[in-house]
Amino acid sequence: MSQQQFEILSDRRDALGEGPWWDASASVLYWVDILGQAIRAATLDGAERPVIATPSEPGFVVRTSGGSLVAGLREGLFERNEADATWHERWRGQWDTSAVRVNDGKTDRSGRLWFGTMHDQETDPVGALYALRQNQVQQAGDGITVSNGLGWSPDNSIMYYADSATYTIMAFDFDALSGTAANPRVFATDPGPYQPDGLTVDADGCVWSAKWDGSRVVRYTPAGAIDREIMLPASRPTSCMFVGPDLRTLAVTSAAPDEPSAEPLGGALFLLEAGAQGLPEVPARGEMWLA
Repeated sequence: MSQQQFEILSDRRDALGEGPWWDASASVLYWVDILGQAIRAATLDGAERPVIATPSEPGFVVRTSGGSLVAGLREGLFERNEADATWHERWRGQWDTSAVRVNDGKTDRSGRLWFGTMHDQETDPVGALYALRQNQVQQAGDGITVSNGLGWSPDNSIMYYADSATYTIMAFDFDALSGTAANPRVFATDPGPYQPDGLTVDADGCVWSAKWDGSRVVRYTPAGAIDREIMLPASRPTSCMFVGPDLRTLAVTSAAPDEPSAEPLGGALFLLEAGAQGLPEVPARGEMWLA
């Protein structure tokens, strides 16, 4: 294990920071504060953009190929109209929104949007995984308690996915042409009490996983062996993504602990040089965003 040197991007703390997404075209890092019902953005020099309020809890945010923002909110997928700063519903799920909400989401290397849902109390496997294919949201998995941790290998042949409640990251064979995943198998497991949260994949095919209640980010080799553990002064890292002009800076979101005063950096967004290079993210594509 190593204690990594880091920078803090913002003086503000998130109640539940999540979903970092690097907009390379504008050199802007987006992320969400789920409990704060807000989307945040900043350049890596710390210049923050105005906070964008959301109608309900945002599980993730990405840019579309047309330049707008799309967020997974509690009820489904919403797109922001930049002209009048309003949110427009693009797709509504059929789940019980009093107990289930959208959580982590990300685009694959073809720009298909993948996202999942989670049980608020994190006890019942009533969540599911979804993918936007052929301009339709299709269910890709069910029986999930806390949908999390999406990522794809550099050659686009493997998809990684975590249900945090199982303490397990799964690997799937991924068909890049059809956008389908098959042949699930265990990639890595956590011993507890910490569990896998959001993840990203670097250019070497290694998987970086933020560990909720683990105060660390773990790098796994493509074979699933632990290669490196980076300790952070926050007990609840939530997700990670490579950012910057050369994609060599790892941005790590985190959540405040139950007693925020006991952990000054809980809820901070950390920037660290991780000794690896990431892969560029792809904007969300599809006619849905042009409706």
